[in-house]
Amino acid sequence: MNSKRLTLLIVAGLVIGVSLGYAFHVLASPATATHFADGMGLLPFAFLRLIKMVIAPLVFSTLVVGVAKMGDIATVGRIGGKALGWFIFASLISLVLGLVLVQFFAPGRALSLVPEAGSSSGMAASAMTLRGFIEHTLPSSVFDAMAHNEILQIVIFALFFGTAMAALGERSRVVLDALDAVSHIMLKVTGYVMVFAPLAVLGALASTVAKEGLGVIGAYGLFIGEFYLGLALLWAILIALGALVIGRRVMRLVRRIREPILLAFATASSEAAYPGTLEELERFGCSNRVASFVLPVGYSFNLDGSMMYCTFAIMFVAQAYRIELSLGQQVMMLAILMLTSKGMAGVPRASLVVVAATLAQFGLPEAGVLLLLGVDHFLDMGRSATNVVGNSIATAIVSKWEGELTGDASELAGRQAEIAA
Repeated sequence: MNSKRLTLLIVAGLVIGVSLGYAFHVLASPATATHFADGMGLLPFAFLRLIKMVIAPLVFSTLVVGVAKMGDIATVGRIGGKALGWFIFASLISLVLGLVLVQFFAPGRALSLVPEAGSSSGMAASAMTLRGFIEHTLPSSVFDAMAHNEILQIVIFALFFGTAMAALGERSRVVLDALDAVSHIMLKVTGYVMVFAPLAVLGALASTVAKEGLGVIGAYGLFIGEFYLGLALLWAILIALGALVIGRRVMRLVRRIREPILLAFATASSEAAYPGTLEELERFGCSNRVASFVLPVGYSFNLDGSMMYCTFAIMFVAQAYRIELSLGQQVMMLAILMLTSKGMAGVPRASLVVVAATLAQFGLPEAGVLLLLGVDHFLDMGRSATNVVGNSIATAIVSKWEGELTGDASELAGRQAEIAA
């Protein structure tokens, strides 16, 4: 399907979904609205299962091919070092910006009703431990990792596998060619799956609005508005940093990834946008070997929107309960989030799990998570879109540092046509 046409259909699905959901929320009985929401929720549920069907083989094949083409472990280490350096820098910016803005706006102080401190949030606050981090990082079986879409585990195995292939040289050429073909096949499959994206967007928004209504946005309007303002500032900072490295082309990059951004926003899932993001980055001019290495690693180590949300949410809860955290505690919180947030991509509702775990470590009421549950989907939309932007800019920057950022595919085609004429 034509990219512009698909984008328009996704926007249409978003508008129709909100309108349809609101109509059922206002006009239908609560039981009917709930039944409608459950039915419409099957559309994004089915779509995300199709996307997850593609993710594991696509990440594995593209990453292995990318690493194998690098040729040696020194090149892998050099590119990986540059990528991780940027990820840490961007993560610090996200965390500190969230902390500064939530202190400045103090949205939690506007709440007059908060859950009792002993209330249960239903979130597993102990999920993000050092042991849990290792379990989500190192695979006990690559087949188990693929079956459960543990992206970080797949990345770890693919790094070992690709490095071994590079060391074997020509003896691994047959496997390399086969995996290269698999990656292209999976991208083609992704194209077929994306045809259903507008229906998934329609269903996701219709289901959420039918259950929650738009009133929940009004009740938390200040918090939501200030968080989205923070995301806008984060976008501006990331784009400005990207411009320092790749110049004015950074705006062309943002335009190229508008469809993956919109899809991540509408479905509240960064995963849904992964295949399209990888394709657009290569069309933008990022080399295949760098993009197929940096992007999947970034999905575990560079979730800028999610990290900013964690600081924003924790301080929001502290403000709501009128609990002051010292400067030392806030610095410690940033350090803990820098570590515990890595690998969160493989955990359902990961940001809330990280928030719940961090609240417990600082003696803040776990029940504060209940303040976030009602609007978490609307917040997740923004942070998922931001994750796509952050990882796309990171990939373009590393490609530039490696001297492997070529001209935009559409530009090159235009120039070739001019030369031919």
